[in-house]
Order: sequence, then C-alpha cells, then structure tokens
Amino acid sequence: MSEYVRLLYGLGRPFSPLYTLAMSLRAAMYEKGLFRQYRLPAPVISLGNLTMGGTGKTPMAIYLAGLLAGKKPVIVSRGYGGKAKGRVNVVSDGRVVHLNASAAGDEPFYMAENLPGVPVLTSKNKVDGGRCAVSRFGAGVVIVDDGFQHLRLKRDLDLVLFKVDSFLGNNRVFPGGDMREPLQALARADAFVLTCVDAENRERAEAIKKALAGKFPAIPVFMTEFRPVSLVTARGEQIDLRDGPPSFFGFCGLANPQSFMRTLHLSGLNMAGFQVFRDHCPYCRPELDLLRKQSAKTAAQAFITTEKDLVKLKDKDLSLPLYALRMEVMAEQDFDDFVLEKLQGSST
Repeated sequence: MSEYVRLLYGLGRPFSPLYTLAMSLRAAMYEKGLFRQYRLPAPVISLGNLTMGGTGKTPMAIYLAGLLAGKKPVIVSRGYGGKAKGRVNVVSDGRVVHLNASAAGDEPFYMAENLPGVPVLTSKNKVDGGRCAVSRFGAGVVIVDDGFQHLRLKRDLDLVLFKVDSFLGNNRVFPGGDMREPLQALARADAFVLTCVDAENRERAEAIKKALAGKFPAIPVFMTEFRPVSLVTARGEQIDLRDGPPSFFGFCGLANPQSFMRTLHLSGLNMAGFQVFRDHCPYCRPELDLLRKQSAKTAAQAFITTEKDLVKLKDKDLSLPLYALRMEVMAEQDFDDFVLEKLQGSST
C-alpha cells in the first residue's frame, strides 16, 4: 500500500463507522423486503468480493463460463472504465466482438475475446443487464461479475472471492480501509473462494480457510490456483513458456501488481526489470515512453504483461516484442460439484 493511500485511509478512518452503519442498514432493508429485489427467469451466479481491488473475479468468470458451457451462460459486467454509455452494452454476442477495450472496459473485452460462444454484456444496472441476457440471448445461467453488493438482483449462488496474499487488506471498512462492507456481510455468501493459491502461500491459505470456517461454519471454503500455461503474442499466438525470449521486462496496471510479479517469479521466467502502473491504466504516450526508457536500461529482449493489459496494447508501438502471460484457474472437483449441484437445485 502506498503512502498516499495510507494517508487517505487515515483521513477517512473517523467516517468508517458511519459507512459501516449505512451498508448494514441497506442490507437489512433488502433482507426485510423494504427494498425491492428482482428475480430473473434463469439462475444467477454472483462473483464478488468484500474488499476493493482485484481478487480474480474475471478469471473465475471465464472458468465458470467454461464449466457451464452447456447451460448457455451469459456474463454481465459493470464495464468499469468503458466509454460505452448504453443502458446495456453488447460487448460480444457470442459470435462477434462488437466493442473494443476502450468502449467495453478492459476486463469485459478480455472476457469477450477469450469466450467464443458466450455473450458478454456491460451495464451499471445488474437487473437490466440480466434481463437482456435472458430476453435477447436466451441465457440459461447469468454470471454477474462484481455482484456481491448489488442486492437488487436476487442470485442463486453468491460466491465471495478472496485473494490469498491480500485477504481483507487493512481490515478496516471504507473510507478508512479496503473493505466495502463490514465483516458480518459475509453471512450472505453461499461459498468463499480463495484465489491465487500457490506453493509459497498455501500455509497462509490454510490459515485463512480455518479462520473463515470458524467465523462462518455453515459456508464452505474452496481453494483455487491461477497457473501460468503459456505466453501469448499480440496476434494471439500461443508459445510454450520454455520457448520464449531469454529475458523479459515486465509491467502491469493492476490493483495488486505484487501478485503478477510473484507469478512471473514462480513461472521461472528471467526478469530484467518491472514497472507498475495504476489500475486500469490506458497506456498512453507517457506510459509507453516510460516503458521504453526503463527497459533500455536493462538487458531485456521482450516485454511481458497480463492478458488484461495486452488488449489495450495490441496497436501500440513498443521498442521490444510484447507478450502476455496466459493464466488459467485450476479448481478442485468439489468446487465444480458444488456449483453444479447448487444450480440444479435452484428455482426460478
């Protein structure tokens, strides 16, 4: 966490109790039926988190879309950073990608490019997006990206994700910390999913799993890994990790860049340097100039970034070849069984 963010959280800390009260009252209003909720004529899976920043929702949405391929999944995302202003925006109809990364937002565009056959929509209103998914695209299941706090839409499966290395951040509620709601909000979840588990943090993951199970004994906790599988060029060509350039200069624009840096280390790639940019960085001329300048000080023979960043850089001219590290979610069979059984028993 930067000193600037620490300062902001410090200034916001006196207001955290007020925000906590407001979010608790809001959730209680929905629970008691004082605020209206809407149910879709198709099962809804919500992927969400308790903290701000990345927890792996996008890779999990892709994983679930693959798991549920036979049920006609449609993904509904907020489209953070996207310039499209429609009430519902069709990023992909499952056959053609209609919006670029600038219009759709980098995450929806990335999902659209990597999920042929799966429509991807963006909407600030999850109810509108879900209704369009069913009425226009015949969704058999709607996967809502970042839906835990969007209580207007009823869901059949509420998955709350935690990235192992960051977990609850500084354990304080906004604006004094990373948490969007107080801890007791987790009682709404159907399951917790620990993401980005690896050999180095597995002991921490087990401790988190034990703590969650102790606090919420009725809610199952699953672990998932996020494994590198190949290199990807800007043209979409896949290359074995062992066949890439001998030295890379890495960069990313993520909320938790340390996670990507750690993955690069664990993948065995030779890293000559690394540059961090702000989350959802648009990569304009100043960022590109900085990359060229910083990489020139090293022996790097290529750039490497995330696939989410790559979608915004395909038409950019860099001084070195550009690759992305392709990653895949690896979940155990008990998680797959839980999801399928939960949907099978859902009523619409």
